Amino acid sequence: MKLYVLGLLMMSFTSQVSAAKPLVIAHRGAPGYLPEHTLESVTLAYSQGADFIEQDLVATKDSQLIVLHDIHLETVTNVEQVFPTRKRQDGRYYALDFTLAELKTLTVHERQDAKGNQVFPQRYQGNSSFHIATFEDQIELIQQLNRQFNKNIGLYPEIKSPAWHKEQGVDISQLVMAVLRKHNLDDANKNIYVQCFDFAETQRLRNDLGAKVKLIQLIAENDWLESPTDYDILKTPEGLSAIAKVAQGIGPWIPQLVDIKTMQPTGYVKQAHIAGLQVHPYTFRKDALPDNLDTQQTLQFLFNDLKIDGLFTDFTDTVVNYLPNQ
Repeated sequence: MKLYVLGLLMMSFTSQVSAAKPLVIAHRGAPGYLPEHTLESVTLAYSQGADFIEQDLVATKDSQLIVLHDIHLETVTNVEQVFPTRKRQDGRYYALDFTLAELKTLTVHERQDAKGNQVFPQRYQGNSSFHIATFEDQIELIQQLNRQFNKNIGLYPEIKSPAWHKEQGVDISQLVMAVLRKHNLDDANKNIYVQCFDFAETQRLRNDLGAKVKLIQLIAENDWLESPTDYDILKTPEGLSAIAKVAQGIGPWIPQLVDIKTMQPTGYVKQAHIAGLQVHPYTFRKDALPDNLDTQQTLQFLFNDLKIDGLFTDFTDTVVNYLPNQ
């Protein structure tokens, strides 16, 4: 009888886990509508119903953490106009070369390519004054919105380029952990995930820095040169098993989960689930879909067929509106 009851309980638990509502992760806030990572973009993503809001973290000259997708500034700010002589020999402007006070004088604009053209031409086209936010700015904003609306929308910070920061003499992971502990966020039970592309750094966070927070291992392609990690290894069952020793999930690139031309699954989601890992792929952009897919088809395939556990998106409202109808 005890075994029978235990079996029922296990079946109930399994069904609850599999039936859990997938997470909607606001990728850089709401960049489909407002410049990425700004406080305004975060507020819009919050109002659209995101479960988590992402913060990409890079360090400043005075060891502050700002929310910026790149270690460079010129693609999303007017740094060339404000500090024209502060570029390095490669012609790039690095956040690490500026103090927080200097960075606060910059304005943030829509992401541009090397020629100064807007990467997503139909997105925000105005000239309002947006600014760089610190990690603590965003923590405070989201926590205050949670308090006032009685919600528990989570944080999803990414530690950017830790190996590069180390080469520059900065331990960005130590800076991140200090902020998390200051705000009592280094806790597996808190609504926060910390993500990183560098697997050595993910292991270091857990094993050497004593991180208790939930961790996500991001998966890139080797030719992106995102980190020293060999992602081909992390795509194997053995690699997933190694990830599962230190992290709660993976953040793969959507084309790693499915052959876009044939729409055949690669099996990576199933392998990750077998390893006990959640799968939060990136990035759903309804204005950058393959020619053979529309929004409905893409979301149906990701959520209904592949059964992912969460999705990074530039368009929180689109994904939030899709899920209740499933």
